[in-house]
Amino acid sequence: MKKLELLYNQWRALQPLSARKQYLLSQRFTVDYNFNSNHIEGNTLTYGQTELLLLLGKVSGEGDLKDFADMKASQVSFEMMRESVNLKDTPLNQNFIRQLHKVLLREDYTMYRTLPNGVQTSFVIHAGEYKTRPNSVITRYGDRFEYASPEETPALMTDLVDWYNKAEQSGEYSPVELAALFHYRYIRIHPFEDGNGRIARMLVNYILARHNWPMIVVRTRNKQKYLEALHQSDIKTGSSPEEGAHASLKHISAFLSFFTKMVESELKYNIDFATETSPNVWWYDGQKIVFRSPSSALILRAIDSAPNITIDEIARKVGIVPRAVKKQLSSMVEKGYIQRRDVDKSWYVFASQSV
Repeated sequence: MKKLELLYNQWRALQPLSARKQYLLSQRFTVDYNFNSNHIEGNTLTYGQTELLLLLGKVSGEGDLKDFADMKASQVSFEMMRESVNLKDTPLNQNFIRQLHKVLLREDYTMYRTLPNGVQTSFVIHAGEYKTRPNSVITRYGDRFEYASPEETPALMTDLVDWYNKAEQSGEYSPVELAALFHYRYIRIHPFEDGNGRIARMLVNYILARHNWPMIVVRTRNKQKYLEALHQSDIKTGSSPEEGAHASLKHISAFLSFFTKMVESELKYNIDFATETSPNVWWYDGQKIVFRSPSSALILRAIDSAPNITIDEIARKVGIVPRAVKKQLSSMVEKGYIQRRDVDKSWYVFASQSV
């Protein structure tokens, strides 16, 4: 934990951030968190579509209407959670968790699935209510892993919330340990029929923020490591939902290790973003962009400040030939850093400066 503590202390020493830095970090977090948490679960919106929807209220490009609605609901439920963080004298309760879930899912809906024998079946997903049917997952190794049954769920959720409130008061765990252990126990219960991963990641940030830690993003690029850490902890804990819902830090050492490194990475990103002073440094999805050519940053600055700028104007401004400008723009589009509007051919820039 030494590295983690050093990073946290470094982050605290930077507080309070300037209004400009706080605004930029908040904007990035809104896009990064919602994009990644939903993308992990299969949402098809791109990073750019997520930014346009959440920051500008615009629907752009192709996509399932449900994915747009889910992304918007994700942000609404997250804001509900963020407001509740400030109520530090109010203990966590199950009604709050169910309300978050209801806002996240918006309404009941029917899920259709095809069984191995080809027969199609359907069932209703209930927003804000604990599951009424068993749920399980097929692991990457082909095994079926069962979560708590509908009958077990209310009692196990009561145990989880009671344990959390007592653990928070006792100070037995660090905020990072508390968040990691809560996440693991919650996932082993899987109390809802859908949305459990998104609620788990939201509650992790609720716990961290209650203890004055910055909120974090579980990045899609780390999805396999994330799932593998949970799987390794499952092996050590045992397959019984009862065991999983009462796991100890010793049982979840693999997940705690992953989680700690992830928090370290997010802290490092926040610190680097907050302390960067160069206008030629750009960021995308929690990472500093490393350009092959120094002209790339200048191109981004040019189209960010003048979205209707032409290729020839960029070439003159940057000092390279138009063909080289086109090649770099094409690469940036492919990587998701920028997007050209269909209507007027002007540019959206999704990469971000931190100044």
